[in-house]
Amino acid sequence: MKFLDARRVVDQFQGGPRLDLRLALSGNAEPFELYCKAEGALAGRSVSVQFLPFGTLQQHLLTPDPGDRTEVILLTPWDFVPEADWRSGIALTGPGDGELEDRIASFGRRLEGRTGAAFCYLEAPLCPVALDPLRNRSLSALIDLEVSRLGATRLPGSAFGLSSYLSTGCPVAGTHLGDVAAAIMARLLTPVRDAKKVLVTDFDNVLWKGVLAEDGPSGVAMRPEGAGYRHFIYQTLLKRFHADGVLIAGVTRNGPEIVPPVFADPAMVLAESDFVAVVASYGAKSAQIRQLAEQLNLGLDSFVFVDDNPLELAEVGAELPLVTVRPFPIRDDGLEPLLAALVEDFRRSGVTQEDRDRTALYRRRLSTMAPSELAGADLTGFLRGLEMKLTIVDRSSGDRTRAVQLINKTNQFNLNGRRVDDADVDRILRAGGRFFGATLEDRSGSHGEVLAYLVDADGVVRSFVMSCRVFQRRVEHAFLAWLAQSGVAPAAFDYAPTERNEPIRMFLDDPAWQPSEAGYRFDVTGFVAAHGPALDLFAVAVEGIPA
Repeated sequence: MKFLDARRVVDQFQGGPRLDLRLALSGNAEPFELYCKAEGALAGRSVSVQFLPFGTLQQHLLTPDPGDRTEVILLTPWDFVPEADWRSGIALTGPGDGELEDRIASFGRRLEGRTGAAFCYLEAPLCPVALDPLRNRSLSALIDLEVSRLGATRLPGSAFGLSSYLSTGCPVAGTHLGDVAAAIMARLLTPVRDAKKVLVTDFDNVLWKGVLAEDGPSGVAMRPEGAGYRHFIYQTLLKRFHADGVLIAGVTRNGPEIVPPVFADPAMVLAESDFVAVVASYGAKSAQIRQLAEQLNLGLDSFVFVDDNPLELAEVGAELPLVTVRPFPIRDDGLEPLLAALVEDFRRSGVTQEDRDRTALYRRRLSTMAPSELAGADLTGFLRGLEMKLTIVDRSSGDRTRAVQLINKTNQFNLNGRRVDDADVDRILRAGGRFFGATLEDRSGSHGEVLAYLVDADGVVRSFVMSCRVFQRRVEHAFLAWLAQSGVAPAAFDYAPTERNEPIRMFLDDPAWQPSEAGYRFDVTGFVAAHGPALDLFAVAVEGIPA
């Protein structure tokens, strides 16, 4: 806003609720008065502005806040390091080792005690304090850290006007007064959201690279090297959060017996005791988060959920819109934005012993909590938007190497856990059986071969596996519906429970299957009636199958 525009807004304002403002800075604040009143008028507020006498900010901060006005403190780098003030010139003697660093930290602690104030920070350049450029940059970095701890609103360094500061004592250039006043008033008139309290994190491909149920504890990566590096860095942030009183919870699609061994790995930065709860189940993650919120007696708006799977994020976002969802990146260059967002979500200006003890306190409260079995959100609309293409391939002839590998690698969605080799498959095929595979693509790319299905001449399914990469996409429903419509539906499934195949047991827990001596008898009509619409979520193509 320009000067004449500000004057016109103030002159035409008819009045509104009063806002008594104290604008505190070490320089001359009077040029801001008109602009602050104009920004207030645009928000329907009648603003009265009070200023500190020039150069009295440090003294002001040593006195208790009288509480008579809403206070905004506009900080500059030389408030932390007075020797860096342009108006003072270059100091004749250099600072001693650690002297300025201690002063920066001390000033930051003093500002933290000003709990009723809102802080803004002008990112102006420092007048050189030391003749060592590295020392000057180090001081700037320390100031920046204190500013972050305060949660200050940052004002760009381009707003600094050296000419204005030297001539009038106002550190903001005249052309930027309106912009800075707008930022100050926005800080006052826009409520600052509370810091989050609970970070709920997925495990597979988030805490580590890999899938624990498929790769085993020794097959996942979380060391500071190679594919595990970004997962190691993420773990270090969570470790710091835990130390500062943030509650960390794990919600993972794994069996409860699978997770504990991985915490024995020395490469794990996090200990199981760092988590307020670890919920390992195949239930909807939204249901687990809702139950955590109820048990902790915390609002859902204090939760942040981190997962690498867009379907999990969509399910939680749809069912629990108050929860902040953050995608874990699939590439290293996405890590920095995630960590920056999480630091903003869980900003801390100080840590007490109560904060440090918080996880242990709440762990006792959650020690008897069982996973929720409530259903999650309906993702039909989201799935349709993925533009999925399911290609069903007859592997009864030709190369079937990848499909056989999938049977022998997959543990979770695995009909019976039995491993097969090419000779086993060939024996079933020569007796009149069939072998199908399926690949999946969506708008983000190809997921490769995701399904393998081996059925004998009697229609008994001997192997049926699906990659955990495509859980919740309804691939298994669409595939069986396609078999039914193609006249090659199975008669029964040779199911056997294993330590890790709970997902397929949940899949078979459906009226379309009835327990029998062969495992589960398949009701084709009932299945198509209940799950046939899953086919509409895919563009289905076939390869090697007669029309």
